[in-house]
Amino acid sequence: MSAAVQTAGPLTVREKIGYGLGDTASNIVFQVVINFMMIFYTDVFGISAAAVGTLMLAVRLFDAVTDPLMGGLADRTRSRWGRYRPWLLFAAIPYGALAVLAFTTPDLSENGKLVYAYVTYAALMTVYTIINIPYSALGGVITDDPRERASVQSYRFAMAMVGGAIVTALTMPLVHYFAGGVDGDIAWGYQMTLGLLSTVAVICFMVCFWTTRERVQEAPNAEKKSIAADLFQLLGNRQWLIIAGVAFFLLVLVAVRSAVTPYYVKYFLGREDLVSQFITAGMLAAVAGALLTNVLTKYMCKVRLFQLANVGVIVFHLLLYFVPANQLVLAFAAFMLANFCQMIVVPLMFSMVPDAVDYGARHGGKKNMAMAFSAHLLVIKLGLAVGGAMTGWLLAYYGYVANEEQTAEALAGIVVLVALMPVLCAVANAIIMKFYRLTSAEMRAIHRAADEAADTNTQQRSAAVQGDGAPAAS
Repeated sequence: MSAAVQTAGPLTVREKIGYGLGDTASNIVFQVVINFMMIFYTDVFGISAAAVGTLMLAVRLFDAVTDPLMGGLADRTRSRWGRYRPWLLFAAIPYGALAVLAFTTPDLSENGKLVYAYVTYAALMTVYTIINIPYSALGGVITDDPRERASVQSYRFAMAMVGGAIVTALTMPLVHYFAGGVDGDIAWGYQMTLGLLSTVAVICFMVCFWTTRERVQEAPNAEKKSIAADLFQLLGNRQWLIIAGVAFFLLVLVAVRSAVTPYYVKYFLGREDLVSQFITAGMLAAVAGALLTNVLTKYMCKVRLFQLANVGVIVFHLLLYFVPANQLVLAFAAFMLANFCQMIVVPLMFSMVPDAVDYGARHGGKKNMAMAFSAHLLVIKLGLAVGGAMTGWLLAYYGYVANEEQTAEALAGIVVLVALMPVLCAVANAIIMKFYRLTSAEMRAIHRAADEAADTNTQQRSAAVQGDGAPAAS
């Protein structure tokens, strides 16, 4: 097991909030992508739903190469700021600039538009990889205490959902404001809105950089093998593979529901004016779920809490499926409760990644935190890719036509995507989590054993030094 050194000192609320601002920054852009990019491409830029679905899949499959490379690179970074923090500093501005370009609509032919969308979206996702993998790994080296890790992640995702709520509350009003009204230049409105939101995101990344520090550090003599060896070692970690499976289905859920929610409100509920309010209500419920997670993990094993919250995800999405189009209040309530439960699940899942790394290190592996998070992010992107592709393809299959009155079949398909697809994903995760073994008690035992081993190694080295320095017998 590779040794690690932890600098003493408790985590402050200031540092937890500062770390969380990094995901506020990510979500200011990311939530625009998953909530509005599909409908932007189909209803504003003029790309077909089927073509957008293929775009979503193709671009994110490219991450199969970039994500592990970024994880290995981040693990091997050495700087006066640590391994992971400097990436936040240097990638923030490119991330914001590419977000604006991805929502820019040059006057091109149909094929030209598709090529432009591929290039700008791929570039944005690549820079997202460059900044988000080190950011995620940073959460694993702020502390090695399992309970504090869950607390850090709950702050992170509460702040992430604050960013998401800002996006969903302000995006369409800002788009219409900059466009000069609902019937104005909506394409220009999107471009200006992303310019403003991206500026806020860059500032949040800078604050995250300056308010955090890396406490858990790899020992100076820790062996580093090749990036490929790091990846193969990770793939031999069964507990990490379980969390990877959970991440895949959870992000399929997020991708499908997020992409289709504007269609659900605009066409099924018939209230295009409430798209921002509806999504924002879900985001605010998610903030409450993330904050409650920080409290509940003090009294309950996080594995058990995950399982209970996942049941809630199933129940409330089923309720959403049966809500009639004229029951607006009930639709709001079911959507908010589903988001509330889901955002208990998400931070718990992320807090389990460093636990799986510690488990692997305990069983003879290395603590390659960024590689674990890069591969985890790759699985997340694969889930987003599959979910995004399925959304576009199924909308086309059900007969969706942009900016037209939808057929009964198309409306039924929209409801299936927004409600039943999440149920199937949550059921899959309930099955997968039955094989997860790293309960809070088990993690405490792993860390006790690691501390005892470290003490023994220290004592042995001290005895060896004393022996080397002892005078020879006369």
